[in-house]
Amino acid sequence: MTDATHRGVLDGYRVIDCSIAMAGPFAAQRLGDLGADVVKVEPTTGEWQRGAAAGGAKGNEINVSFLSLNRNKRSLAIDLKSEEGRQIVRELVAGADVFLQNYRPGVAARLGLDYETLAAINPALVYVSISGYGEDGPYRDRPGQDLILQAMSGAMLSAGRDGEPPAPAGQYLADAVTASTAFEGVLAALLHRERTGEGQLVTVNMLDALTTLQMQELSVYTVGGVPQQRGEEPHAHVYIRAPYGIFETADGFLALAFADLEALGAVLEEPRLAGLDAETHGWTHRDELHAIVAGHLCGRSTQHWLDVLLPAGMWVGPVYGYEDLVQDPQIRHNGTFVEYDHPTEGRVKTPGFPYRMTKTPPRIDRGAPRVGEHTREILGELGIESDRADSLVGSGVVTEPVSAPV
Repeated sequence: MTDATHRGVLDGYRVIDCSIAMAGPFAAQRLGDLGADVVKVEPTTGEWQRGAAAGGAKGNEINVSFLSLNRNKRSLAIDLKSEEGRQIVRELVAGADVFLQNYRPGVAARLGLDYETLAAINPALVYVSISGYGEDGPYRDRPGQDLILQAMSGAMLSAGRDGEPPAPAGQYLADAVTASTAFEGVLAALLHRERTGEGQLVTVNMLDALTTLQMQELSVYTVGGVPQQRGEEPHAHVYIRAPYGIFETADGFLALAFADLEALGAVLEEPRLAGLDAETHGWTHRDELHAIVAGHLCGRSTQHWLDVLLPAGMWVGPVYGYEDLVQDPQIRHNGTFVEYDHPTEGRVKTPGFPYRMTKTPPRIDRGAPRVGEHTREILGELGIESDRADSLVGSGVVTEPVSAPV
């Protein structure tokens, strides 16, 4: 944990996080990393993600999926099916700055937690609604799942061989991009509020987030009229000239991008590349060039080609697995991963922050909370006395941890 006396740029802002799974919780975590007080409102039995361990990675009490997306939050475990529970959340909203949810369509209104209802309580509220496809329209009720959105985005057909199955990204890309988009929307809306005093509704959907991410690629199609056509060789992108992709070496794989054909031919001692112009022949002979380069690179080790091609000005890099990434000297130098002690999960090492700030850097004040770990603390901040809190716990409207951390 970092020094708690160091103020974050969002210190003093309160975020009510009513989201589940990845996109919403990840966006809220980013706000918490910058100092916001993020109250995670979850069911009395805990958010769904607590029981859905990605990769089968379970923890002592908190699985890795939940742990990775919910640091710097306090947990209020509450029954939103009860009117008393919903009223407590509305009391929280009255003093909050941001409300974030990714409920299924219609659920927020049914709970009385829709924008119109909450804006009447707090006109300065920034209300963020995340959905799979949009607030309305023909796909409104479809499940917004990461792989499905990747498939619909068109991006899978921008790489690989013609006729072979499309391949998804190696990240939960739709969720991660949507989280960053929501985070960006919150900051913009807060800046508007600082200038005008008014809150607003911010809507983010996964389909639009992934589509607009492809600003350059889709413009090549819509403006330039260039079709999305995969070739016979496994190019990394249909809109970039050859050689461009992942090439097998004698002991692994190498990424090669934007090579000058004349210079590459000299290094490889390949006369067929001599006199070729990358911006002309890189398009007209894409499959042929890929095959020629692949035939050379497979004969020596990855390290050999790094040692030869980097000094020659080539854009190359190794293909890492997670073990390689974590041990990489630049990753270590950057401090990309952070470590801290968690009360139930022990020593935790996870990715840290995607940005640096000299005056108000992001930080970790607390790890992911236990179910209802901060229920009494938050109720106390609303002025709810101990006797009433006991009654709320006894009736099941709210919950708190039943045992001390292991």
